[in-house]
Amino acid sequence: MNGHDALPSNLFYQTRQRRPLVAEARDIYIHDVNGKRYIDATSGAMVSNIGHGNERVLAAMRAQMEKATFAYRLHFENEPAEELARLTAAKMPEGLDRVFFVSGGSEAVESAAKLARQWAVATGQPERWKIISRYPSYHGSTLGALALTGMDLMSRPFEPMLRAMPKIAAPTCYLDRDNHSLEERGLRYAEMLREEIERQGAETVLAFIMEPVGGASTGALVAPDGYYARVAEICREHGILLILDEVMTGAGRTGRFLAAEHWGLAPDIVVLSKGFGAGYVPLGAMVAHRRLVEPVLAAGGFVHGFTYAGNPLACAAGLAVLGEIDRLDLCDNARAMGEALMAGLSGLKERYPFVGDVRGKGLLTAFELVADRGTMAPLPKAMDAHVHLVEEAYSRGLILYSRRTRGGLEGDHFMVCPPLIVSREQIAEIMGLLVESLDAFADRFGLPRARD
Repeated sequence: MNGHDALPSNLFYQTRQRRPLVAEARDIYIHDVNGKRYIDATSGAMVSNIGHGNERVLAAMRAQMEKATFAYRLHFENEPAEELARLTAAKMPEGLDRVFFVSGGSEAVESAAKLARQWAVATGQPERWKIISRYPSYHGSTLGALALTGMDLMSRPFEPMLRAMPKIAAPTCYLDRDNHSLEERGLRYAEMLREEIERQGAETVLAFIMEPVGGASTGALVAPDGYYARVAEICREHGILLILDEVMTGAGRTGRFLAAEHWGLAPDIVVLSKGFGAGYVPLGAMVAHRRLVEPVLAAGGFVHGFTYAGNPLACAAGLAVLGEIDRLDLCDNARAMGEALMAGLSGLKERYPFVGDVRGKGLLTAFELVADRGTMAPLPKAMDAHVHLVEEAYSRGLILYSRRTRGGLEGDHFMVCPPLIVSREQIAEIMGLLVESLDAFADRFGLPRARD
């Protein structure tokens, strides 16, 4: 620190904790004003997919700044927004070719929920309004998105203000202790959707929303393959919309542009953000099937909007980001480097008995700490492992992202999700610092570990 943390600040976020001032960010590295270098091993909050300081993106932004930085969508169309919508639609499953731009993930989820509801009303199904989601899950922090979020820590203070939505269990098959195979467990979790639809009354259920690969709430949770096809089948059977929250998984993070592609999913709505703008601008999108949008527009229009929707500067940056994902073949690099990273993380289980699970897809990966690998009982809540390991890593110049695993209340998982430009040498550097941090953490709390 440089004394900055002792100066008063008018800013406040989640806590009183202070961090050093950032000076410069390039590639996968960030430097503070004291010259200390940090490896951004989580791409911020899984945002900086193409790395920091990409000159092609910066050049595109500068060029657009010379033309127009703002043009309100009700007064003008703008070329960057039109072109980004065209390019985005081209990367979607068949029929998803209507794009609505927003500034972030919460806005994208709100937009999806509102479009779904207005589609139901426009098509003579006003009794449909319930959106089923999973527990744990995270879909945003605005009140509408929070009603879909299954994380007690986030939603409990606001429960009187929310219209609670039904939840089913997330497919945490790795925690189950039974004689079933993973595929059998996955199908059992999928059938929970059918059971909840019947419990609620199928005629009242509008949609089911899920992250194809879990984000902060479940730590890169991947369901068994059969889960995805069965969930899609159940939605089709009951005329229910399938909304995929690809805010974290989209834009190449899992090794495909959409995580949906791994399982051949054909959703009705996809929401994007984070890596879509890659940290250069606030940017996100809701992409919907034309069969949803056209009835809404015919019935009088989409009753929804944000001031910065389709902002020309943001869309110019987004165009350049998608261009870099393609030019650098970052989906392929995410697949290859994800395999290398998963191999390194899986090796931690041999060194640390308290590493209970390693999971993920592409460069969306996580490991979970436990008190007992046999039962998967979490470490004592009072230990605050999710805080202390992050601080051990941060002090060594390694940035990790942690959350409570079990509904946001207990358990500890840590996400390792470097930018998609990461190299094998940089992964080795990440793993070296992570081992140092885990060694120090284990010694501090008297946890067992293998000695060199």
